[in-house]
Amino acid sequence: MASVQWPCILLALLSGLVVLGFPRSPSRLLEADGIEIHSTKISCKVTSRFAHNVVTTKAINRANTAKEVSFDVELPKTAFITNFSLTIDGVTYPGNVKEKEVAKKQYEKAVSQGKTAGLVKASGRKLEKFTVSVNVAAGSRVTFELTYEELLKRHKGQYEMYLKVQPKQLVEHFEIEADIFEPQGISTLDAKASFITNDVLGSALTKSFSGKKGHVSFKPSLDQQRSCPTCPDSLINGEFIITYDVNRESPANVQVVNGYFVHFFAPQGLPVVPKNIVFVIDVSGSMQGRKMEQTKDALLKILDDVREDDFLNFILFSGDVSTWKENLVQATPENIQEARAFVRNIEDQGMTNINDGLLRGISMLNKAREEHRVPERSTSIVIMLTDGDANVGESRPPKIQENVRNAIGGKFPLYNLGFGNNLNYNFLESMALENNGIARRIYEDSDANLQLQGFYEEVANPLLTGVEVEYPENAILDLTQNTYKHFYDGSEIVVAGRLVDEDMNNFKADVKGHGAVSDLTFTEEVDMKEMEKALKERDYIFGNYIERLWAYLTIEQLLEKRKNAEGDEKEKLTAQALDLSLKYHFVTPLTSMVVTKPEDNKNQMAIADKPGEGGHRDLFSDVPSVDGDPHFIIQVTEKDDALCFNIDEDPGTVLRLIQDPITGFTVNGQIIGDKTGSPNSETRKTYFGKLGIANAQMDFRIEVTPEKITLWNGAAQSTFSWLDTVKVTQDGLSVMINRRKNMVVSFGDGVTFVVVLHQVWKKHPVHQDFLGFYVVDSHRMSAQTHGLLGQFFHPFDFQVSDIHPGSDPTKPQATMVVKNHRLTVTRGSQKDYRKDASIGTKVACWFVHNNGQGLIDGVHSDYIVPDLF
Repeated sequence: MASVQWPCILLALLSGLVVLGFPRSPSRLLEADGIEIHSTKISCKVTSRFAHNVVTTKAINRANTAKEVSFDVELPKTAFITNFSLTIDGVTYPGNVKEKEVAKKQYEKAVSQGKTAGLVKASGRKLEKFTVSVNVAAGSRVTFELTYEELLKRHKGQYEMYLKVQPKQLVEHFEIEADIFEPQGISTLDAKASFITNDVLGSALTKSFSGKKGHVSFKPSLDQQRSCPTCPDSLINGEFIITYDVNRESPANVQVVNGYFVHFFAPQGLPVVPKNIVFVIDVSGSMQGRKMEQTKDALLKILDDVREDDFLNFILFSGDVSTWKENLVQATPENIQEARAFVRNIEDQGMTNINDGLLRGISMLNKAREEHRVPERSTSIVIMLTDGDANVGESRPPKIQENVRNAIGGKFPLYNLGFGNNLNYNFLESMALENNGIARRIYEDSDANLQLQGFYEEVANPLLTGVEVEYPENAILDLTQNTYKHFYDGSEIVVAGRLVDEDMNNFKADVKGHGAVSDLTFTEEVDMKEMEKALKERDYIFGNYIERLWAYLTIEQLLEKRKNAEGDEKEKLTAQALDLSLKYHFVTPLTSMVVTKPEDNKNQMAIADKPGEGGHRDLFSDVPSVDGDPHFIIQVTEKDDALCFNIDEDPGTVLRLIQDPITGFTVNGQIIGDKTGSPNSETRKTYFGKLGIANAQMDFRIEVTPEKITLWNGAAQSTFSWLDTVKVTQDGLSVMINRRKNMVVSFGDGVTFVVVLHQVWKKHPVHQDFLGFYVVDSHRMSAQTHGLLGQFFHPFDFQVSDIHPGSDPTKPQATMVVKNHRLTVTRGSQKDYRKDASIGTKVACWFVHNNGQGLIDGVHSDYIVPDLF
């Protein structure tokens, strides 16, 4: 009897928790040829803001042969997966949550045996895409079921569930169903879809709420799913959003179930506390263009919303720091008008001095408080916006964090907004968290200005400061965070914990805070017997929801604290979060879910990393380079492969390698030939004999030859030889010359080039010394970067097919499709000389003939320039 092996898929999801983010919960399902999606159901059960979501898809293989069926779900970054299962012809293969390191060892063993990886990746701003596939025999049925949970957080006065749906075909039974139970009572409930008109939506949608219960159902028929009356394709492709809020007859609500409690606090009708706000804005060269215009547009809109009793100022930082006013000024109509004129005239320039910009803003707030320039009952806020990393002045992230932490001294929050991907987001987040704030990524898109405005609206109306939530002494265990610098209008404070005595008759909670006029204390008393009666009507959802809510919130906060912890403290936090993750079956950064999956006679295991906001974008970890005769090597990370091409031009020709009009970087190279100077382009060898590296914004140039290195800073000139070992640093620039080996040029944290020196025997009759050029880091360079190398800083795709023997049996040929061109390419290798300039390391690549034609934009002669600078 033939045996069938049952291999594993490993789902290791790494978390990126967005503390003030909003629940985005969603689903998209794919089909392969011959695969019919019989049904798709998204079931959402929400009890007291805690959402339990189940996505189920049933499919049938209508083909005559086995087919691969894929299941694709987009789920919130803030969610924890709790289960995944496959059911094939009635046999279910459930998931099992394990410690990540244990599961990873299984996975690494599988990888060593040739298995594949990659199941979850970022998908837009709020979502992550979960994908798994399985081979299904002809006529067989498969059911996929994914479960995840999250705490819905109140944002601008409402809770939101965001479902992204894209079934890609008509589905006989398609349904979204949400049941909501809120003990406080539901005050509003709505649902809308981006992909359908209100008329059609109305006929397929039912929504209702009464008292504590709400219900939403979206169940379009096959005809309602069609993109046109006779079309076979589906119009369901986009967002389905459910929003609701609860009654707030009192500011607080406490619920107790099975010894666990949750305390919601959101007062209304309080006067707004005046705020003293400093905007610390990055105006470095990389902000040029649309980013700067969007920032200015957002600031102008924000100025329309600033209250007259607020105080404000603007700090601008590039290489230097400048301010609008010397001190905070009140937001009078006259001052607001002057501020608008200032914002309209902001211009980008120079480098990025985050440290001095922040310290100036913090000092201004401290001084205003000390000199009584602002109201006693006011609160201070720093909002910093940057699109890059510090590269001038104090540029070490740990030192900047220390300076900022000492300057703020816990007195007010710091909010860091990271514009785009070319920055160290982990640094911004860590610095914000340890100063009672948050970090938020602003995505480079047409609505970036609205994203900036939206964040300001979240913090525009503080109602309380110094909020403390207190409970009876010795009555509570395992309390989640219960102190907050601010309570903002439209948000909600949530605290959970465990009762020491489950049989206590009464439960009391006090919330204290400083208001705009006076100090306030809100007291909530709970009668446990009344609570028991209320329990009976909510059992239809899930009974232990408060315990799971407490676990979710505790894990989220432990992981957040862990980001800034070190040593024993970090180990302790890790152990606590891991224990809870395993106990409650949550897939978090510390755990993985292993799912057994049948696969025809071959093992297959895959790992799914849950992407966080993270640090730098890692698109350029492989190095674009040019060396030798000039051999251009473009390593493509996503393909685990490389492309290469040569440029054949006459000695003396200067080629544009990199040009970035936004940051001001240019790199040009001049070609030299052999000593004999063969006129035959087929046999002659050419190399780069001179390189020019410049930054127009810094007024800085470097000319490199095999004999010497010359630096110009403005008119000032310095010259070094290759016999020197020397490091030159100034204004965000670092030049390190390693004797007779290489030169490393770094412009802050984000642009690094390496020039390799190739030396030959001086009396060699033919060859002469030459240079190689490698781009080690380019993430600070803009999307407009171009040049023979620069154009490959941006992601691109290629497909290789029809691999067959070439005229040289050691070098196969193939057909490549790249940039809409079909090319004949040859398998070969070039050398990377970064580690060893004499021997080098072989890099296998597909060679593109005819001076890279079809791979490079235009033709190679387009990159010829008149001179080195």
